[in-house]
Amino acid sequence: MDLTVLYQVSYGMYVAGAQKDGRPVGCVINTVCQITSENPILSICLNRDNYTYKAIRETGRFSLSILSQETNPNAIAMFGFSSSREKDKFARFDYFVKDGLPYLREKACGYLTCQVLSVTEMETHAVIFARLVDTACGEKLPPMTYSYYYNVIKGKASKNAPTYQAPAPQARQPEAAGTSKWVCDVCGHVYEGERVPDDYKCPICGMDRSHFKEQ
Repeated sequence: MDLTVLYQVSYGMYVAGAQKDGRPVGCVINTVCQITSENPILSICLNRDNYTYKAIRETGRFSLSILSQETNPNAIAMFGFSSSREKDKFARFDYFVKDGLPYLREKACGYLTCQVLSVTEMETHAVIFARLVDTACGEKLPPMTYSYYYNVIKGKASKNAPTYQAPAPQARQPEAAGTSKWVCDVCGHVYEGERVPDDYKCPICGMDRSHFKEQ
């Protein structure tokens, strides 16, 4: 079965936010779906190990910041490839808090506030059904789809994402003399060259050369 066909299914890019232990937490998700039109109900999907998921289960509320095509890739990397257990992700970017929930202001094109109705847990992920209780407009920018993130920004899904697919094994190709592959330990971007330049920044997540490990 060719699972790469699933890349053609439409998704958007969002930051789900919540509060835990008195501070804002959040993560990137790409599985938000509107279920009903009247008194709208939405569904989202998160990995059961996510710190943000635990916060949502505890509080019964969450925010959604709808990312645009101009959202800083560094924000996507921070919220998608690191854990709120160890980092205060929101502190590194422009955000605001409304009714106790955090919202990322980083070129977002809309905001949704949701109240949890029910949760269905499966092996690795959980689907949360929630009532939409408030909305706010952001910047007038086109929303970022997962296809745009994958094909234009050349981003990858984190291992906790429901859309994650392990890279297919590839035959090792002969390399030119003096050429090595250096892999970003945050997002998986590959730099090819004899060494990573001192001032190099990952084009996907913005991390410096210290995060690149020779493959």
